[in-house]
Amino acid sequence: MKIAVIGATSTVGQAVAKELKARHEVFEIGATRGAHRVDLLDMSSIQRLFDSTGRVDSIVATAGHVHFGPLVEMTAAQFRKGLDDKLMEQVNLVLYAHLNDGGSFTLTSGIVGEAPIAQGASAAAVNGAIEDFVRGAVIELPRGLRINVVSPTMLEEARRSARELRPLLPRLRSGKRRARRAGVQPQRRGGGDGARLQGARMPARVGFMASASDAALPLNRWPRPAY
Repeated sequence: MKIAVIGATSTVGQAVAKELKARHEVFEIGATRGAHRVDLLDMSSIQRLFDSTGRVDSIVATAGHVHFGPLVEMTAAQFRKGLDDKLMEQVNLVLYAHLNDGGSFTLTSGIVGEAPIAQGASAAAVNGAIEDFVRGAVIELPRGLRINVVSPTMLEEARRSARELRPLLPRLRSGKRRARRAGVQPQRRGGGDGARLQGARMPARVGFMASASDAALPLNRWPRPAY
């Protein structure tokens, strides 16, 4: 398979690309570094990227950042960072990327969308929006295209670069406990190992893998990715 890994120069992207390269032809794509570069907020840049690589069989998006900070101090510009940098960049990939028939998108959300934490309002909104976008997109994708979203917790590959978020981790755990007390139960979708990318250690918190023809199936019967 020909797979484009978007954000391949990031900590997580490097791990995903390394795992996939053992079995597939991988295009490693970054924003400012790498053999291939793309600005996902610039549609002409996306067009130039796929003019260079040609159509691919799968796209894995690991790029995107959100702002963490107290809600009462957050500015509109800080909130919009996640909307542009994580949500719209991945949406633009689905809208403008060049995939072969039957190809697949794998997007990335995050656990904060399921278990909100203090200083994580922006992340919760963005991650939730990505997951809802996938739910809506799956029923309309043409040509047998499939779409998937992975919602990781803390990744082994990212631990060394996440020191600044360590003070928030106890709040994440307490947030999940509060959600359960309120009757909100974390859900596993997709069944089994869901949309796990082997070697990237991404827990299957959310795992849609479907085409429009599969949209009527129970979630635990949707086909799984075959990277």
